[in-house]
Amino acid sequence: MVAGSSIQPRLISSFMGDVRFLPSNSTHSIRRLFNYNSERRCVSMQMSRTFAGLTDLLFNRRNEEESSENKRKRLMPGKVSPRRPVPSQIPLPPYIKSRKPPGIGSKPEIHDEKGIECMRASGKLAAQVLQYAGTLVKPGITTDEIDQAVHQMIIDNGAYPSPLGYGGFPKSVCTSVNECICHGIPDSRVLEDGDIINIDVTVYLNGYHGDTSVTYFVGDVDEKARNLVKVTKECLDKAISICAPGVELKRIGKKIHDHADEHRYGVVQQFVGHGVGRTFHSEPVVLHYRNNERGRMLLNQTFTIEPMLTIGSIKPIMWDDNWTVVTEDGSLSAQFEHTILITKDGAEILTQC
Repeated sequence: MVAGSSIQPRLISSFMGDVRFLPSNSTHSIRRLFNYNSERRCVSMQMSRTFAGLTDLLFNRRNEEESSENKRKRLMPGKVSPRRPVPSQIPLPPYIKSRKPPGIGSKPEIHDEKGIECMRASGKLAAQVLQYAGTLVKPGITTDEIDQAVHQMIIDNGAYPSPLGYGGFPKSVCTSVNECICHGIPDSRVLEDGDIINIDVTVYLNGYHGDTSVTYFVGDVDEKARNLVKVTKECLDKAISICAPGVELKRIGKKIHDHADEHRYGVVQQFVGHGVGRTFHSEPVVLHYRNNERGRMLLNQTFTIEPMLTIGSIKPIMWDDNWTVVTEDGSLSAQFEHTILITKDGAEILTQC
């Protein structure tokens, strides 16, 4: 995930690298699937006529009347405060010291017993930090204040906030409000009654990353937003429920897409789950929509599942900060994420208190 004036199409997780850093032997034909419009700063999918028309009909143009009637103010950038310091005794992830842009590791994260215990520890801390951040969500607080609290709790526990400095990201947590799909930069914007906010926390503890996110309500939220958040959480839960050794990864996307379809929500397709462990992002790339990609889940493997659903358009627009991604039509988006471990009995959620 490289911040620069020249933006390429990105297949991204809650945090991930530019597609140029995908391994060359990846089964994903990125150039075939995605197209970036530099003038409109829009990433779109390129499909066959049959599926492109169907997708546009069902999702990209869906609920236009609802979107036009929505009187909620569009999200606007606020002032970003200086980067927060990290004590020198806290170990840094490798990408902080390297001058090379971080990408996706080509190998899956498979752990021995020691590695599993380290993943449990990082996952638990990430969950505790996220739970604390959620208690701060209320009308009147700024997303920068949430970042400050998250940053302090992470370093107080001897860990490093993984997003900070990752490819130039300026803050310690992602705060994505209302129509922001992902990668929202904490700033001076004040949360308002009726908002929804996704808080995405990743910690680097003892050499391992734990990654998780939740979408929270700010004050009195209307039923339309509440249902979107509810269904998005259900999509994550349903996807986790089918995970086990040998299960095809593509079943995750089908499970999520099927449930979203039942409620007429769109599934954002340009942003994905990923392997996580010693590296922030590695194989496999976990697609949240129906697909025919190869790959199966492996025993003792860790990865994230992080579906992003929208009420209206699934087309993402990137702001000039090269990070913040919002829906094209300003419609609401919600996301939930867990880091899971594939066990002989199924899947263990590592990012829960």
